[in-house]
Amino acid sequence: MKKYFTKENYPEKSKEKFEFVQMGDIKDERFKTEPIGFWKDSLNRFVRNKASVIAFFNISVIIIMAIIGPWMNEYEYNMQNVALINMPPRIPGLERLGIANGSLSLPNRRLANLDNPEIFPPGSIISVSNHRVIMNVDMVDVIVNDYIMRGVPDRYHWFGTDFLGRDIWTRLWRSARTSLLMAFLATAINVSIGLLYGSIAGYYGGASDMVMMRFAELLESIPSLIVMIMIIMFFGISVMTLILAFILTGWIGTAWTIRAQFFRYKNREYVLAARTLGVKDRKLIFRHILPNGIGPIVTRAMIMVPGVMFGEAFLSYLGLGLRPPDTSIGVMLADGQRTLLTLPHQVLFPAVLISILMISFNLFANGLREALDPTRRGEI
Repeated sequence: MKKYFTKENYPEKSKEKFEFVQMGDIKDERFKTEPIGFWKDSLNRFVRNKASVIAFFNISVIIIMAIIGPWMNEYEYNMQNVALINMPPRIPGLERLGIANGSLSLPNRRLANLDNPEIFPPGSIISVSNHRVIMNVDMVDVIVNDYIMRGVPDRYHWFGTDFLGRDIWTRLWRSARTSLLMAFLATAINVSIGLLYGSIAGYYGGASDMVMMRFAELLESIPSLIVMIMIIMFFGISVMTLILAFILTGWIGTAWTIRAQFFRYKNREYVLAARTLGVKDRKLIFRHILPNGIGPIVTRAMIMVPGVMFGEAFLSYLGLGLRPPDTSIGVMLADGQRTLLTLPHQVLFPAVLISILMISFNLFANGLREALDPTRRGEI
């Protein structure tokens, strides 16, 4: 039979019967490093992710260029010159290396015309190749300096000109500014609405959650493209109309994500302890529960930015993009497809820019998600 100690049979306690073992050898070691807070620890983890750092650098450079790029030359983004339409890129310094030297290929030209200064001004011919005889006429392919051919040898268009003679460099960075501004505003509004909506539904649950999420499902069941077209047709085409079209249903995905995070964390021990101590619901939501779901929120927000830019580009291909004099990356892609086979650089530059933004935002979002994850705090 097991013997249990009770008040009656428990031996009398006395200082003589108890002694501390190794009392003199117990010492607390001092911390050799300074204490690190949550944000500094997150920054340290983010910096160790090289891909995310490079992505952040790319995004920063593009944002800076979107601000200062349109003022780096003397051309306005809506300045037209029909005498200089569809000109190739020409960049000072690189033209000596044979890169972006304003060259243009002219196939099937009469050999006899090469000596005619009215057709080929002096110094305009770069190279002649592929001599052949067609119907007793000597024909060649000629590569010329298009700027000398058009009588503007001192002019430089770094990315060339479009079908209306507008400078592509200036328009590209002006378009990037418009597209980024539109994407950031739409993302900020979507995340704010989804954050508030999903927090309330996930925290209170029950009937509130059922009503709110059924409404979200009903709104989400309407095809987003139809919603966008209806808004644009009703309000007209403008930057604010496009933003409204992207936020009408764009917040629903964020709300679902936040709701799932609240169901995951709201019954944790530290939340129950805080509720027992009388902490108000607002403080529980925004201080104790929401920070634990910041990773998925940041990831979704960063992915949403290029998503809005691609959505705007898609609407531009449908003819629902911005109207002149406004411009965006989607408008430039839609305009460049007219000369895709003959002058591919008009599509290449905006396509490369939006591709870099998409990849960079995805890598940046992954880095932020891992850095802001509270469960990984203190990892090396």
